[in-house]
Amino acid sequence: MSGFMIALVVSTAAIFIAEMGDKTQLVAMSLATRYRVLTVILGITVATAVVHLGSVLIAEVLGAAIPTDWLTLAAGLAFLVFGLWTLRGDEMTDKDEERAASRRIRSGFMTVALVFFVAELGDKTMLATITVGTQYHWFPVWIGSTIGMVAADAIAIAIGAVLGKKLPERVIQIGAAALFFVAGAAMLGQGAWMLLT
Repeated sequence: MSGFMIALVVSTAAIFIAEMGDKTQLVAMSLATRYRVLTVILGITVATAVVHLGSVLIAEVLGAAIPTDWLTLAAGLAFLVFGLWTLRGDEMTDKDEERAASRRIRSGFMTVALVFFVAELGDKTMLATITVGTQYHWFPVWIGSTIGMVAADAIAIAIGAVLGKKLPERVIQIGAAALFFVAGAAMLGQGAWMLLT
């Protein structure tokens, strides 16, 4: 498999997992109750592409400034933190939901894109994109992280439409956290091996 495909697959999977149980999934579900599903998905795609482009550019700067072995160790630690963050949960309060719903602009698409853009800034998936971006070339990470985010949110919107509020959020959180722990441990092992050899 080429380096491009590996980066694409890794970033898609990492961000897909990071988005599971994240507050931006709740934002996506909330927006889907007010706008057409296609409008929500298109708005989420544009907002995610913009935020994650900034994330991979930050990762490029970090990747050039920090030695690879230390960067791999830092990425491993970051993934362990993301696992703990996922277990802790990331909830949207009634006030957050109210604020998201009140930000109406004439265009439903622009409203969705703006609300999702603001919700995504500084979010776990933005930080996970930076982390993955320090390990791989920015372009496939940007594409993969956007695909992973939109896919996770599209599933959440579809499940939310079918099951409403009866989603097994805790099970999703535990599964996603476990995957972060495994990836973090593997990266820590790889970084330690690089330092020792």
